[in-house]
Amino acid sequence: MDQPLRRSGLFCALLACSCLLLGVSSGVALAQDSDPDTGAEEDPIVAVVDGAPILRSEVAAYAATLPAQYQQAFDQIFPFLVQRLIDLALIDKAAAAEGMSEDEVVQERLARVQTEIMREVYMERLLADAVSDEEVEARYQTFIAENPPVEEVRARHILLETEDEARQVIAALDDGIDFAELASERSTGPSAAQGGDLGYFTAEQMVPSFAEAAFAMEPGSYTSEPVQTEFGWHVIQVEDKRPRDPPGLDEVAPQLTQELQGAAIESHIADLRTYADIEVMESAQMPSEEPAMEEPAMEAPVSEEGSESESGESESEASQ
Repeated sequence: MDQPLRRSGLFCALLACSCLLLGVSSGVALAQDSDPDTGAEEDPIVAVVDGAPILRSEVAAYAATLPAQYQQAFDQIFPFLVQRLIDLALIDKAAAAEGMSEDEVVQERLARVQTEIMREVYMERLLADAVSDEEVEARYQTFIAENPPVEEVRARHILLETEDEARQVIAALDDGIDFAELASERSTGPSAAQGGDLGYFTAEQMVPSFAEAAFAMEPGSYTSEPVQTEFGWHVIQVEDKRPRDPPGLDEVAPQLTQELQGAAIESHIADLRTYADIEVMESAQMPSEEPAMEEPAMEAPVSEEGSESESGESESEASQ
């Protein structure tokens, strides 16, 4: 006999999920034909509905179809999940009793699902043999040739409103005052809190006048003349220079494989089109020009340490 259920908010939420996931719950096949007296210790029977057992593994499989917050609380909501599988088992039995397997709507939906599955399996098998390790290696060599190492500079700067203020700062540096200390006290830019540290950046990340000055300097030096940009007057100190090497094969192999797979799919579909009789009605003809698409916003550069580097100020202080 089923014990009374508490109609809690969690119970109702899981009931709603059950309704939404009825279309995928076929993947959680209940052990209707199993012997209720059997079951390995590692996969125990947790309920029996009209003689048909429900295994713990089936509860776990059902939980995997739920939103992440429920999956993470599997142990806490386990009893509720069992009740949901009991409900699904009763629905399955009632539907079978009404001959739903032969229902016209059911057959139509099964045909659509079958077509989708055939398409997915066809593409999976096509992609499984589409790209070899040698092709990925060759594409990587092309990638390396197209992306040679570039120089990076790590620098600090002090942003000021006027040239006179910048010259005063340079004079203070000449007197031996610490650059980071001056940046914290005098800079009007957001990097002041970090002592003016901009992190590592490439020339392309900065406005030309700033980049030209920074990349012309040697590590340990600071500008003897203020550098003007549209954001104000800068005093720059270069701390380090290094080459930014291209990523290793392991880092970009997934991306390169995806690109090669995409090319293989396009080539294969082009071949299929060659041997097909295709007619496109006038109302569905392709436009002569592709529609203009808005470019996605670029994120601010990120420092080696993983946080937004002050080269991210290239969006505000020293770039654009």
